[in-house]
Amino acid sequence: MDSEKVVRAMARWWQTVSQEDADPSARNPMLYDPLQDGVVKTSKTRQYVAALIMCLGAVAAGTALAWTSPVLDQISVHPPANTTAGNSTMGNATIANGTSPIPLPLPSEDRLQLTAGQQTWVSSLLAIGAFLGAMPTGYIADAIGRRYTAMVMNVPFILAWLSIIFANSAGWLYFGRFLIGISTGSFCVVAPMYISEIAETSIRGTLGTLFQLLLTVGILFVYMVGSMVSWTTLSTLCLFVPIFLFLGLLILPETPVYLLKKGQRAEAALSLKWLWGRYCDSRSAIQVIQNDLDQAAADAGILDLFSNRGARNGLVISILLMFFQQFSGINAVIFYTVPIFQSAGSTLDASVCSIIVGVVQVIMTLTASLLIDRAGRKILLLFSSTVMSICLAILGAYFDMKDSGKDVSSIGWLPLLCVVLFMITFSVGYGPIPWLMMGELFLPDVKATAVAITVMANWLCVFIVTKSFGTMIESLGSDVTFWFFATCMAAATIYVATMLQETKGKSASQIQSWLNGR
Repeated sequence: MDSEKVVRAMARWWQTVSQEDADPSARNPMLYDPLQDGVVKTSKTRQYVAALIMCLGAVAAGTALAWTSPVLDQISVHPPANTTAGNSTMGNATIANGTSPIPLPLPSEDRLQLTAGQQTWVSSLLAIGAFLGAMPTGYIADAIGRRYTAMVMNVPFILAWLSIIFANSAGWLYFGRFLIGISTGSFCVVAPMYISEIAETSIRGTLGTLFQLLLTVGILFVYMVGSMVSWTTLSTLCLFVPIFLFLGLLILPETPVYLLKKGQRAEAALSLKWLWGRYCDSRSAIQVIQNDLDQAAADAGILDLFSNRGARNGLVISILLMFFQQFSGINAVIFYTVPIFQSAGSTLDASVCSIIVGVVQVIMTLTASLLIDRAGRKILLLFSSTVMSICLAILGAYFDMKDSGKDVSSIGWLPLLCVVLFMITFSVGYGPIPWLMMGELFLPDVKATAVAITVMANWLCVFIVTKSFGTMIESLGSDVTFWFFATCMAAATIYVATMLQETKGKSASQIQSWLNGR
């Protein structure tokens, strides 16, 4: 049997060599691989550049997600109270739902004065658009490529901000928020997919966390700038992000995986040379990708995603990680950030509290990107869920004592410490890692469909948490709500400890062997 495998492998290698030699475009000098010992090496610089450019889509999504936070006060008939009530999150992103944590004075011009009901639509239409935008993106990415899909789905970002900037009625705001949701959902699919297909195994984790990192950068930008400028100026500044993204996409290559999947072997090699450096061993890398493609079906449909054991297990893991991300209690913690700061004796206003939260998220997500390929995915997830579960349980106990009339002034520092620890551990674990692993767990034949379904599940969880959170607070109380999320995180700890294997440093074939039970 071993000799037969060797023969088949040699046959595939010879076929690869023959096809490349027969291809006239393969005569490009850039395709020549160095033969001398010690000369073959890869460069990581352009992989980082490509990932950062693609993740400008995450910055754009972050600005869209946080936009309502400083803006709704400025365009409301009756400015909401100075609270963070009604915020939902996608990863580290906050989606304001009717109120804002950043109180600002109304602008001098009052062309837009939204009622409370209109504010709710402005907030919720993004999530609806994101769900619908994620749905077709996988199929589009398989049809025209990851890069062209990003270019096409970037257009709604630009149109959306133009609609918002020049809006003179609530209808134009609705249109803009829905369009911006479509682009947000699309980039949640195509950006992790693109990054996972261009990255070397040694830095796949670091590059994979850039999506969440740049998302938090976009959120922090809106928190900081939105506290100083009018909503139209803020919207105009946000417009520049997708413009820069479009210009950056013009210089990026298509992923080698997609090109090879379409039979464009020489173009795939050129893409690798651009991404991995002129002196990389592109022929060996192409052969590894080809082996993964040979292992997969040629044109897998959605039924193959559920009939294939490895793909099915990967989908279950991805969706559960997204579920735990949204039911981690990040919602509840952000909701109570200002009251908790005040209970600790802080006199900071809501805008400063929001900026502090944003800074913590950015710094700790950056830390996660540096740790992910050293510590591994599993250990960070376990650390994240364990600490978050403890923090949520303590917060539940604190609010139980406070709501029952007990004096908690002497321990006002305790919930503040829990919030800080919670934000830190979320940002190094369940914030970025579900997005990273979503791109690692699938072969190329089902990746587009699987990633799209996973992102849709994420946004469905966003919607459920957003709509149910207020009801839980009113009917169950703050203490039970926090304990519910603590239970979810305890379940996450058990699941990851017993069912998840480490993917750090593993090739696609090794990951598939685990998912298939081999």
